[in-house]
Amino acid sequence: MKGTGVLQPKRIDAADLYVALVHYPVYNKRGCIVCTAVTNLDIHDLARCAGTFGVGVVYFVNPLDSQRELIARIIRHWTEGLGARYNPIRKGVFDRVRVRVTLGEVVDEISQVRGQRVRTVATGAAWYKGAVSYEEMRRLLHRGTEPYLLILGTGWGLAREILDNSDYVLAPIEGVSDYNHLSVRSAGAIMLDRLMGNR
Repeated sequence: MKGTGVLQPKRIDAADLYVALVHYPVYNKRGCIVCTAVTNLDIHDLARCAGTFGVGVVYFVNPLDSQRELIARIIRHWTEGLGARYNPIRKGVFDRVRVRVTLGEVVDEISQVRGQRVRTVATGAAWYKGAVSYEEMRRLLHRGTEPYLLILGTGWGLAREILDNSDYVLAPIEGVSDYNHLSVRSAGAIMLDRLMGNR
């Protein structure tokens, strides 16, 4: 039933799409490689987006033990603790959340589970040479022949090495002004709607 928050099956014939939110390696505003801190809202909102758009798993990538334990505690609250009893619908979307140390670990895991190499799709707020349009990426996703991993960056964006080593780089979201600094959860929601939304 629409609007109830209850998970519904995907209405499109699409390959499984996975999402990774990367906290390292990303840039800070000075252009230095850093590890960013976990934001509670990112976990909640991306988990809910995953449920809405049929994403297989949302991975949070962070090399710091303390940060991964924080994410794990939040997940446990909503899947095993008081939160699971208080809001069973949210429990369903948090079941899709995983925490990993590196992006390479995520790629290897998906490829092993699926039995074929996952195609990586990096994202960013700036144009990248050879960037693929949303229309083209949507067409690739809907062929339904292989898994894809949408890689989102925190801070001031993914390190160049991730962009250079990805199979695709998605075109940036463009608004109507020179300002272009959406929160990653807002950008992720827009991307998933364009790629997986019922058109």
